[in-house]
Amino acid sequence: MNEAPGNVRLVGGEMLLWSDMADMSGGVTDWRGSALELIRRMVPASGKVLLVGPHPQTVVDEVIAQAGLTGETSAAQAGLTGEESAASAGLAEDETVLTPLAGRVAVLVRSYPDACALAERHPALDVFCGRLEAFAADESYDLVLALDGLLRTHSAEAPAASWAESLDALSALVAPGGRLVLGVHNDLGVDRIVEARPADRDGGDDQWAPHGFDPSYPSGPGALDAALESAGLSVQRCYAAYPSRQAPRALLAREALAFDLPDALAFPLSARDADRMLVADPLRLTRLVFRHRLGEELAPAWLAVTVRPPLLTKERDDADAEERAYTALPLGLVQEGGTLYELTHTGLRQLPDGGERPIPAGRVLEEILVEACAREDTATVRELLAALADWVEDGGDAAAATDSLVYDGARFAPIGDLQGPAAPPDPRIVLCRILLRFAVRLQAAGHHHPWPWPLDADELTLTLCGMAGRSCDPGDLDRARKLDAELGQPAEPAGQAPTYRDLLGARDRLADQLTAALARIARLETKLSYRERELVRARGKLRRTQRKATAYRRTLGYRLSRRLARPRRVARKVIRLLSG
Repeated sequence: MNEAPGNVRLVGGEMLLWSDMADMSGGVTDWRGSALELIRRMVPASGKVLLVGPHPQTVVDEVIAQAGLTGETSAAQAGLTGEESAASAGLAEDETVLTPLAGRVAVLVRSYPDACALAERHPALDVFCGRLEAFAADESYDLVLALDGLLRTHSAEAPAASWAESLDALSALVAPGGRLVLGVHNDLGVDRIVEARPADRDGGDDQWAPHGFDPSYPSGPGALDAALESAGLSVQRCYAAYPSRQAPRALLAREALAFDLPDALAFPLSARDADRMLVADPLRLTRLVFRHRLGEELAPAWLAVTVRPPLLTKERDDADAEERAYTALPLGLVQEGGTLYELTHTGLRQLPDGGERPIPAGRVLEEILVEACAREDTATVRELLAALADWVEDGGDAAAATDSLVYDGARFAPIGDLQGPAAPPDPRIVLCRILLRFAVRLQAAGHHHPWPWPLDADELTLTLCGMAGRSCDPGDLDRARKLDAELGQPAEPAGQAPTYRDLLGARDRLADQLTAALARIARLETKLSYRERELVRARGKLRRTQRKATAYRRTLGYRLSRRLARPRRVARKVIRLLSG
């Protein structure tokens, strides 16, 4: 084992050859812009902050930046002579002094390599290495961050404590009036429901203790609130993290989820992860979750912001400060691409200093079209596509698609900020691209539609263009694909396999078509067998008639009648000639 940096302290239960950050795909939550913005608003200007468990490097850097810690400052930079610095700090003249500008930041991780890496990257950081239960802090902290939860605070060197016991140990580190921000993964989150291979059953090296057998682990938002209150903490706000527990992009408070979220806000919160095998389409399932107001119960993860009640001596002042801090907490934070928005009661406000815009009303256009196709309501489809074509020709967004437009019955509005092409393309090509994407998604999801199933995506696109009252040809399809490639949104995403339910739907559809074809073949075979039997009977009857006729022609009467009939016929012909 290499010598640890001077700011690393071992507390017991450290894992010397293990790293939680070596492979981020192992399950450590990759908190991004939404969580970083929430942290910025909670880090005290002058106070003590503790990070418990593994966190992404961006989170650690943000906390250190907000706390105002310097890196390494020499004694001369601190304004002291060598003798003064040695006398005051007990250091040699050429050694460095770790100087906090405002607050102090400490980190507790179980991995020794991770602790050394953090200590070398941030010399002003207090790094503790070991398990949570063995950490005997000399002081309490104004802000404790455990965004990854409590499962990675245990060590393989000792039996893992229950979730409730770990929470008690964690809450004991929070100072009176201080905050604890705790992340909790939901075992029944919508992302777990759609995954065919759950992450906690992949057999990873860090899964030496099976998850799901701890009765103290919270089973829902109510159980989480009760556990936090029993640990002496008061819940200020509980956020639901979407769209997945690996990389949340949105934090929505339960006050926001108590109402019907607009489609323009809820629709982007179900991004599909292409590297996972999925049971169902997460878009459709997440839309149902929000529609039935189960956004908090079925969230992939929860992020609880709690506070420890202040001391009685300053209860009133701290209560006022707590009320101000509560009102400062955002109602929701949503990240779209590289832009971060704050959810307000009236719309979305772009951060840091952008203006506020209302959330467009209406339903997602793709859902309206899919519903009309399921009913075989071609009149509604024709009306919607004609209105869409008019919108495109009137200057509609060239980067729009049926899954990024909402329609309120009168006008279309794009969802989010769409990045269009450098040069404005032909409106006919834009419409062809939109309908091509819809045709691909319609067939890939196995939705019912009123057109013949043998049609491929290109043929179906040309049919939809005709229903919109605009003529397109195969050359327009090629230009539409080039426009998709320019926008970085290919209509046929490579390497994205259909979900298991989509495959079942396609199999059932093909099975129905095969059953219908076999029934038709059986009817045709029955009819053919009947016709063949009738033909055999007719041929037998014809042969019998021919034999009777042959026998009749051989009789004496038939031959005499034929001979006697000849003179009469000759006489009749002569009479007709003479009389003519």
